[in-house]
Amino acid sequence: MNNVIQKNLSYKKYVIDSKLRYFKPHASKIEKTFAEEISTTLSNDPKFIAPKFFYDKKGSELFEKICGLPEYYPTMTEIQILKTVCGELNDYLDESFRLVELGSGASVKTRLILDAFFSLQKTTEYFPIDISEILTESSEMLLRDYDRLSITGIIDTYEGGLKFLRNYDDRKNLIVFLGSSFGNFSPSDGEDFLKTVNSTMKSGDLLLIGLDLVKDKQILESAYDDSIGVTAQFNLNVLSRINDELDADFDLSNFSHYSVYNDEHRRIEMYLKSLVRQSVIISKSNIRLDLEKDELIHTEYSHKYSLEQIRILLEGTGFRINRTWVDDQKYFSLTLASKF
Repeated sequence: MNNVIQKNLSYKKYVIDSKLRYFKPHASKIEKTFAEEISTTLSNDPKFIAPKFFYDKKGSELFEKICGLPEYYPTMTEIQILKTVCGELNDYLDESFRLVELGSGASVKTRLILDAFFSLQKTTEYFPIDISEILTESSEMLLRDYDRLSITGIIDTYEGGLKFLRNYDDRKNLIVFLGSSFGNFSPSDGEDFLKTVNSTMKSGDLLLIGLDLVKDKQILESAYDDSIGVTAQFNLNVLSRINDELDADFDLSNFSHYSVYNDEHRRIEMYLKSLVRQSVIISKSNIRLDLEKDELIHTEYSHKYSLEQIRILLEGTGFRINRTWVDDQKYFSLTLASKF
């Protein structure tokens, strides 16, 4: 890694051993970004918190629990599709590719793709990009199970990690963006993000992206408001994070989880509802937050797509679709695309 690039991007390098290293923005940069963004978004009308801030260590652990719930179909369905995809990826890859993953989390689905890489390569390089510290733990677990693997991780936002990748080297990349995280973007932000991914890619690079499909409203609403309340804990945990990291005084008992499917916009909308009229101080963001009873703080959109929308979206942001896979019930899709 070029030291000039590392310095300019304000990253600190951590070398664990010969097979594992990772880069992380300096702590002051992370705290400043979090404090500034929270100050801006909670001063908005309507108020919101960006969903990327769900994923501190506890939030990441809660999300892994959500992925195992019977109501939460995306993970189970995507794993089912991946078993087919990974048997056919060899038609598109060769020994020169590196695996890059956006939002690696606990890397459960990653193992299926690594198996496909290992069938082609003597050694495989894995480049996970995740905002959560869970990246380091999941990387160490992968290395225990895959002796022909080396890992260079980036603990940062997707955009920060992609910028880092663009300046890294000339090796070909398969960039994977699994789960339904892309649906968190607004339509315009999603287009901008895909253009950013495209601008990072070289000729010969590939993108494998998971996109959730439009389906029955009851199935969707159950997936985002599970019967045992794990999703509620996940949503409320972002307030705990603000308390811990930004010296705030949110009383979590004064809030509830609320989610609903918006038919017109084809998206799940997730909120934190204020149960009482209240004021909250967020010291490090230098704001006082005044909330009315039943006022909503928006925390997540999860957009759903038709296959035709996916085609238009990808082609409109500079991609050529190589292949799309869906499950038998047409709940979820995985699309492999290359740069035009």
